[in-house]
Amino acid sequence: MPSRRGPAPSPNARRRNVSHALGEHELTAQAGEGRALPKSLGITTQGAKRFWRTWSTSPQSRHWLETDWVELEITTKLVDELYAGNTRLAGEIRQRVGKWGATVEDRARLRMAVDESEENDEPAGPAKPSAADLDAELFKMLSGMGGGDA
Repeated sequence: MPSRRGPAPSPNARRRNVSHALGEHELTAQAGEGRALPKSLGITTQGAKRFWRTWSTSPQSRHWLETDWVELEITTKLVDELYAGNTRLAGEIRQRVGKWGATVEDRARLRMAVDESEENDEPAGPAKPSAADLDAELFKMLSGMGGGDA
C-alpha cells in the first residue's frame, strides 16, 4: 500500500479558491457600440484601422471606462507602427491586449465568461478592407524586413 504524504484530506473539504476577490466577469458575445477612430491619432495602415474596429466593437468594450479607451488609442498607435514595419513592438502589443482578454487563455486568467447564447450580429460600421488588401499590406510589411534595415 503506497504511503501518503501529509494528513488525509478532510471528508467535508471545500475549495478555497472557488470565489475570487475580483469575481467573475460575465460578458455577452454581443458586440459593443464602438467608437470612431480619432483622426488625431494619424493612423495610416489598414491593419491598425482593423485593430481599432475589432477592439472598439468587442464585447469587452461594453464595460470599458474612459481610461480603457485611452489605452486602446495608445495601443492602436503601436499597432500602426507595427504594420509600418517596427516589429519590435509586437511583445508590448501582446501584453496590452492580453489585459483586455484577447485570447481564450487571457479570458480564463481574467475570469471572463462569455455567454454566447445571444446572436452575434455583425455591427454596422465602416466597410471592412478585403482579404486581398490585408494580404497585400502584410506582404509589403514582411518583404521590407528582409532588406536588413532596422
